[in-house]
Amino acid sequence: MDKQTLTTAQLAAYIDHTLLKADATTKDIGKLCAEARENHFYSVCVNGSWVGQAGHFLEGTGIKVACVVGFPLGAMSGDVKRFETEAAVDDGAHEIDVVLNLGRLKAGDDKCVFRELCDVVEAADEWPVKVILETCLLTREEKIRACQLVVESGARFVKTSTGFSTGGATVEDVKLMRETVGPKFGVKASGGIRDTKTALAMIAAGATRLGTSASVAIVKGLAEIKAGSY
Repeated sequence: MDKQTLTTAQLAAYIDHTLLKADATTKDIGKLCAEARENHFYSVCVNGSWVGQAGHFLEGTGIKVACVVGFPLGAMSGDVKRFETEAAVDDGAHEIDVVLNLGRLKAGDDKCVFRELCDVVEAADEWPVKVILETCLLTREEKIRACQLVVESGARFVKTSTGFSTGGATVEDVKLMRETVGPKFGVKASGGIRDTKTALAMIAAGATRLGTSASVAIVKGLAEIKAGSY
């Protein structure tokens, strides 16, 4: 999909408008949700303590609330991730973005990774689960194995990055993830997506969702590109 065929409304519908900073306040969450309402983003993505507040701000809009779990390292107990997921759903989360246990994956303990993912999927109570691979820390073979485990677990998306590690989404990783999970599974690109050109490149590579804090600028940028094309 290119700049000639994608409308600003269609681009906005790809976006999880994200605020995960440790020092975010109620005022910041309110601003995030106001921007999501104004631009009709698919969802807002927040830390667990803000799920209820975001749901209040977005009540009646149809905009989803996504919550990160096991964020940003993914290295805590699987029981903690399960509880965190249950708490997020109880507070009104519509989607869960959980960080994979990277150390267990690298150690070859696929059974542990798979069991943990299945527990989170079960705890999400049929709400979509996106699994963050933190691709910048994985080899090509590990990315493929991770994607396969995510598909088998019953989760709905593979996701590139937290945005808190050594790198973010790349076109190459999105293409690899898309090739591995097949044409119908969700692929979310996140981390370092700060302009319209990068967003469009991720979609062209196979992303079906974008996680970004630069959402307003990205949508505005597409409008400016299209205006300049006539």
